[in-house]
Amino acid sequence: MLKPQDILILMKLVALGGAEWSYSSLGLELSMSPSEVHSGIKRAVAARLFDEHRRRPVKKALEEFLIHGIKYAFPPSRGGLTRGMPTSFSGPPLRDLIVSSDQLPPVWPDPEGEEQGYEFSPLYKSVPKAAARDYKLYELLVLVDAIRDSRSREREIAVNEIRARLQ
Repeated sequence: MLKPQDILILMKLVALGGAEWSYSSLGLELSMSPSEVHSGIKRAVAARLFDEHRRRPVKKALEEFLIHGIKYAFPPSRGGLTRGMPTSFSGPPLRDLIVSSDQLPPVWPDPEGEEQGYEFSPLYKSVPKAAARDYKLYELLVLVDAIRDSRSREREIAVNEIRARLQ
């Protein structure tokens, strides 16, 4: 059974494109142990979201899961006011595509975050650190969060962006 960190690992691999990687390098970049990364890859293989022979995500299957399943498998929880990194409709690239309202933005809690908003649970505890290290990964995770919890208009824009980035 998939765990939320498995999606983080797969999104990192998408962000890397075809670049070489190791369990250790992914672990460092995602603030996970190499064994956590290895276990996540094994679960992704079992879920048919990762091709172990090509060492790449199965993009069509991943797209289908993200669009139709992630909001049910890993729904976010919301909390009170906090500092953090903007996500969903308030993070890149959606903040440039959607006219913002006066409501507080959703943020991943992060003491080093620059924006104040309501707490939005990331897929995994190390998401803010990993996203701060890799802007491409950050954008992918923002899009995933918009699919996990946004209104239909924002979700539709996020789905189109995810599709384009998985091509």
